[in-house]
Amino acid sequence: MILGTKEKISEKHLSETDLMHENEIILYNDDVNTFDHVINTLISVCDHTLEQAEQCSLIVHYKGKCSVKSGSYSDLKPMCTKLLQAGLSAEIV
Repeated sequence: MILGTKEKISEKHLSETDLMHENEIILYNDDVNTFDHVINTLISVCDHTLEQAEQCSLIVHYKGKCSVKSGSYSDLKPMCTKLLQAGLSAEIV
């Protein structure tokens, strides 16, 4: 298939958009926080639904870590800071 100018522009825009969303907040397991605290924090900070927050907390508990949010670094930085302030172990990768 031969791409026309419009398709090339769309591909370029898609690639730039994908690069803007290459970061993730990784939440790590700890022996301090309760499931309720982790779930409530994910709901309030990351705008998760109850089901998403519960699933993430279970994955963190059994696997040791879980990607809880993806997006641009500038969008994730304040969320990660709030997770850390709430006593959770998280980082942006």
